[in-house]
Amino acid sequence: MIKRITPIAFGVVTDTLRRKVVYVVLVFAALLAFAIPSLPDYGLGVESAVFREVALALAYVTALVLTLSLAANRIPGEVERRTVYNVVGKGVSRWEYVVGTWLGVFLVVGGAMAAFTIIEQVIGLITYGEAMWRLWQGALAIWLEMGVIAAFAVAVSSLTGPVVVVTATLTALFIGHSRSTLLGGEGALALQPFVPSLDAFNVVNPVAHGSGVPVLYIASMLVVFAGLAGLCLLIGSFVFAKRDL
Repeated sequence: MIKRITPIAFGVVTDTLRRKVVYVVLVFAALLAFAIPSLPDYGLGVESAVFREVALALAYVTALVLTLSLAANRIPGEVERRTVYNVVGKGVSRWEYVVGTWLGVFLVVGGAMAAFTIIEQVIGLITYGEAMWRLWQGALAIWLEMGVIAAFAVAVSSLTGPVVVVTATLTALFIGHSRSTLLGGEGALALQPFVPSLDAFNVVNPVAHGSGVPVLYIASMLVVFAGLAGLCLLIGSFVFAKRDL
């Protein structure tokens, strides 16, 4: 199973790097990150906190753009070019193809988040004299959320085209972050009753203005990630298995 999923995932990574979409997005994001210190500060002593907050927001947008651009059209494009037949015709089941595609997107976004976080750290060190290691907690939270978003997008793309995929994914993103407003509670540990939502990955306040998030909270984010992403991939695999190619 792993021997069949891994080549599909690395095929997605290789194809993405060859098309250079990641580099273009990262360059624009890096230029914007270098401009953050020039923004008006909210007051003496909070400049670095403002930088972390804006940097996390910029990282989130960067990750979302990458995730949607990679996941929305991967399966529809392969089906349209009929290259999917070359894969499933070599003993690869359809669910392995779906999972491998998602894993490739997930790895690319993770690499981009790591590179962007290093850039943010360099800027923070040069401008404020701080390495800002807590930004890695924010990057992890964003990466896990994008893993769920990518799983949802891949699941929808197993049935329809990229326009519908992007629309449905953005709608799901909005609903996923409306849980605390509708039902109360915030984050992963505060869900009472436990209704997993994308609010679990919102760690901006503790990372930007506090002392970071505890290990237990990170563990709860991993649980929510595994549950939501796994459910989306399960549904996507079932739908793709029933689809006439």
